[in-house]
This record gives sequence, structure tokens and C-alpha cells, in this order.
Amino acid sequence: MGIVIPWESLFGGMLLGVSATLLLLLNGKIAGISGVLTGVIMPKNQDYVWRVLFIVGMICGGVIGTYFLGAEVPSEYSTTTGLLIIAGILVGIGTRLGNGCTSGHGICGIGRLSIRSITATAIFMCVAAITVFIRLHLL
Repeated sequence: MGIVIPWESLFGGMLLGVSATLLLLLNGKIAGISGVLTGVIMPKNQDYVWRVLFIVGMICGGVIGTYFLGAEVPSEYSTTTGLLIIAGILVGIGTRLGNGCTSGHGICGIGRLSIRSITATAIFMCVAAITVFIRLHLL
């Protein structure tokens, strides 16, 4: 049995890196989703339009990937709605406490060699590993 290379994942990761780099180089903006969304919900300055376009582009990318490129989206989940809501709330709290989300720290911050982002990403990954262990082996 040969090695299976997830080409779609590799290509998607490359697109994320290129798009985050272009946004930083051309506009001086960081592509952290929590910061982008916060700027739409609570606008403070003149950069509202690009944030809305960024979010619309993410949604359109998902629609294109699903309906035109045949990307699979899970339709069944092995958890309850309540647990999903709690998980979402915890992610939101963690994003505020961590002063950014995984995309902002992991993709943009590490690329800028930010010590804070490197530390945050290491913590994200450790907590994710612990969460998966608990979910798979203890619940």
C-alpha cells in the first residue's frame, strides 16, 4: 500500500498561506478570522468593507467547494447540539483570552515569527490533543 497524499489539503493550506501573505503585504492587514469578524460586528475605523468582502469570500469559497468542486461536508455528527453549543462558546472564550484565533496566530502570527503567536499555537495544539484524547478514550 502506497502513501496517500491529501492533495486537496495541501493545496488548501497553500492557498491560506498565499492569501494571508498577500493581505499582509498589499494591505498591511492580518487575516485572523476573529479579528476580521470583530471588525464587522463592532466597526471602529474605515476598514469595514474589506472585512465584509473577506467574510463573503470565505462563504463563497465554501459554496464553490461544496457545490461545484464536490467537496464533502459532514451531514451527521456523533455529538449532541448542546455539546456543539458549549464547544462553540468555549472556542469564543478561548479566542478572546488568547487575543486571537488559530488562523490569526497559527497562519499569520507564526509567519511573522511572533513569539506570542508561536506560544498560543503550541497551547492550541496541546489542548486539541488533550481534547481528542478525552473525547476518544474517556467519553
